[in-house]
Amino acid sequence: MYRARKVTESEAPELYGIVRRLAQKAEMPMPKVYIIEQEQPNAFATGRNPKHAAVAVTTGMMRMLSQEELQGVIGHELAHIRHRDILVSTIAATIAGAISFLAQMAQWAMIFGHRGDDEERGNPLAALVMMIVGPIAALIIQMAISRSREYSADEGGARLAGNPRYLSGALRKLHLASQKIPMDANPATSHMFIVNPLSGGGILKLFSTHPPIEERITRLDSMSL
Repeated sequence: MYRARKVTESEAPELYGIVRRLAQKAEMPMPKVYIIEQEQPNAFATGRNPKHAAVAVTTGMMRMLSQEELQGVIGHELAHIRHRDILVSTIAATIAGAISFLAQMAQWAMIFGHRGDDEERGNPLAALVMMIVGPIAALIIQMAISRSREYSADEGGARLAGNPRYLSGALRKLHLASQKIPMDANPATSHMFIVNPLSGGGILKLFSTHPPIEERITRLDSMSL
């Protein structure tokens, strides 16, 4: 989707070396390494398990971050792989989608279904409320799971990198740059990136896939390894 290019150690020695070193420290298989030709600094990991995983970073991020900050970001992505967060997010999205599908089926059943008396049909108002509230509640829970996994990956990544300030410094730069440099990102994959390409405030925070960047930085800066 993002036209990422798989690279070897000879093509990207610094990036490849960081990924390999941290993967060995985490005692996990070496993931495939990809580079995305995008100006916005960002990164993500994917794969159903540590044996079938990949880490992708943008060219903008490689230019912007120091080696220590890049190490913090890679640690974060490897923590996602180690915790099998991609699988967890997929299950959460599947459950939310199933609830939305059932709500839609219930809607069509009310329109075209059996039209007996009120006692046989139950309470149509309650059914209508459930059809509206159910999918929204499922989506809120899905987003809450995604945010909790980001906190966990931040902590795990900081421990892998050896210094939480590597990642907190990277997050500051990535967040500021993401506000200035647009990225043509698919909303369905926005939860995978270390910094959300899509942002919103107010009530939209309930539906955000990422925690507030300030809270993530505060937690990292207060960590002691």
